[in-house]
Amino acid sequence: MSRPNAEVIGDPILQSKSPAIHGFWLAQLGIHAEYGAAHVLPGDVEAYLAERRADPDWRGCNVTMPHKQAVMPFLDAIDPQAARIGAVNTIVRGEDGRLTGYNTDAPGFLEPLKPWLAQKHYYRMARILGAGGAARAIVTALADPGFTLVLAARDPAKARALLDELAPKGEHHAVDLAHFAPETDFAFDDREGCLDLIVNASPLGMAGQPLLSFDFSHAPPGSVVYDIVTDPLDTPLLRDARARGLPTVDGLAMLIGQAAVAFEKFFGQPAPREHDAELRALLTA
Repeated sequence: MSRPNAEVIGDPILQSKSPAIHGFWLAQLGIHAEYGAAHVLPGDVEAYLAERRADPDWRGCNVTMPHKQAVMPFLDAIDPQAARIGAVNTIVRGEDGRLTGYNTDAPGFLEPLKPWLAQKHYYRMARILGAGGAARAIVTALADPGFTLVLAARDPAKARALLDELAPKGEHHAVDLAHFAPETDFAFDDREGCLDLIVNASPLGMAGQPLLSFDFSHAPPGSVVYDIVTDPLDTPLLRDARARGLPTVDGLAMLIGQAAVAFEKFFGQPAPREHDAELRALLTA
């Protein structure tokens, strides 16, 4: 007997935690459905979507690298936020076979910040390190709740272009990534009533990648430090932040948050988030 199904596609795909996350939620809710993984090569994206479109049991897929932009020409509709970000990480099949693309990275990124965003501040600033694909979703997410953005990249011109494209209304700043490496004697003003974020949106600090060079003299008092890297989960940046008494958010928070948005689109029920601690233990075992 067939059952509703969804999956994650990418090249490579074995590293994806999505099947474990969605499988855990399906089991918790007792939903008779499946979530798997499909290794789709770059040249096979169009054929893959054409085949899945014809399957009434297929609810959709999550999209990981390198297909987040490659899938877009083969969709019937693209959600406005995904169009603005310029990338799709979730495809949903409607009952009529129409395929709609979404980007759940932006709401997934913001979700663990909700306790801070619910407060009122007279000033909000985010220092975002990296200007790649993840940074596009993060810049888009933070531009709307009123942050002044400082985007750091090895190529400041790339950072400037990204800000001009995605957050044209604010007075944002593009700097060289190396700006944050040496110690500074900058004296921050009173940060009472402010919200400051330090976000690593780059792969630096990931297993097999160089370390991120960030000197905490660039972090205003009380900064929230957020690292989207998931391997290792406890990065040197987060350990350094905790040693200084700063609140931290790890990459698993964003991963679970974006997956929850997709899960409800696929299976029509909210993810059972009351089991997050159990899910985290499963993913980090």
